Order: sequence, then structure tokens, then C-alpha cells
Amino acid sequence: MFLNLDFSWLSDPTYQNWLREGIVTTILLSIVCVFSSLVIGFIGVWLQDLPIKWVRGAIQIYIQIFRNTPPLVQLFFLFFVLAALLPKVYDPTTGGERPILNSFSSAAIALSLFAGAFNIEIFRSGIEAVPKTMVEACESLGFSRSQSFFLVILPLAFRISLPALNNNLVNLIKTTTLASAIATPELLYFAGQIYADNFATLEVMLFIWVIYVTLVGILLALMHWLELKLHIPGYGN
Repeated sequence: MFLNLDFSWLSDPTYQNWLREGIVTTILLSIVCVFSSLVIGFIGVWLQDLPIKWVRGAIQIYIQIFRNTPPLVQLFFLFFVLAALLPKVYDPTTGGERPILNSFSSAAIALSLFAGAFNIEIFRSGIEAVPKTMVEACESLGFSRSQSFFLVILPLAFRISLPALNNNLVNLIKTTTLASAIATPELLYFAGQIYADNFATLEVMLFIWVIYVTLVGILLALMHWLELKLHIPGYGN
């Protein structure tokens, strides 16, 4: 006992296995979502730069839908509606069929699309902050549109966008807790089972809080290191 808090449940092997599995799943889900949302952001902002009106319109519709609807609703729609409409696959453990999208993949896709919509806007604002003289310099050197975008404009825009990108990725890691709503075996899902067993709600949530603070702290440290590595002397703050 410490300050009337009872953490004796941490010595239970079953709870230890649950917490271990929950932490691994949370980390894996966070990595998949962060990487996928960045890919969506890069591709989306590139498509927005194309001189094709319907492509830019489609990207804008996607951004508005995912920015202006709750991520939990998006998660439920993907898991309970879209996954049910997709083909079924054989499940060797039961001998029957199961949806092609399980709870983990549904959470990863939904949260990646949600964060990706914000990443597109973050990168777009970074591109708009790149001096027009850079674009003119690329044109004078004979760069194509794609060469200018990927070799000059996007690298500079990425550096400008890093502070806002940090906030969005931190929010994404915190949003992975929503995956527990569709029984994804992540940290909060197992935490609910633990405090339902022994009623140590405060102790369990304090433990979960420490884990998430640690995960976010690691991400912030990595992003700060990346900012220092990508900093161009005399460019930006």
C-alpha cells in the first residue's frame, strides 16, 4: 500500500500478461497509424497539387468528411458497417468464416484516415509557407512539377510543418484508446477488464496514465531529434 493505493494486482500473472499484450498492441497500433497517416498526408497533398479538378475535389471531400466527423463514429462505421459488407475469409481456429477486417485492422485504417486528413492540411499549410522564389528557382533550373515538389518544396514544407505535425501525431497516439470500443486488445481494453475484476479503478488508470505519458514522451523526443537533424541554418526559427 502507498498513499492508500493498492497495486498488489500487478503481481497477478494473468494481469501481467494482459498488460504486456495491451502495451504491445498499443505500440504496434500507434506505429501503424503514425506511418500510414504520414503516407496519406504526403500522397494527399501531392494529389492536391495536381492540375486535375476532380482529383482535388475528391481529396477535399475526404478531408472534410474525416475532419468534421467524430473518430469514434468513423471507427464504428468501418467495423460494424463496412467490414460486414466486405468478403469473408476462412478462419482456421473456428472452421467458419470471419470478416476480412478484424478489430485491429479496422482501428488502424479508421484512425489512419482520420489523422491523415489533418496531415494533408498540415503539409498544405507548410507548402504555402515555402517562398515562391523557391518555385521560380526550380522552374528556372528546368525542374518538372514532380521534381520541384518532391526534391525542393515538400522537404522544405515538411520542416515548416513539424511543430503542427507533432501535435497531430501526439493526438493520434491518445486517440488509439478509442480502439477499445470495438474490443481491440490494446491497453485501455485490458485496463477495463482489470478494474472490473478487482475494483482498483484509480490504481489501474494511474498505471495506464504513466504508460501513455511515457509513449507520448518517446514520440516527442524522437520528433525533437528529427527537428534538430532537419534544421537548415538560417531557414526558419
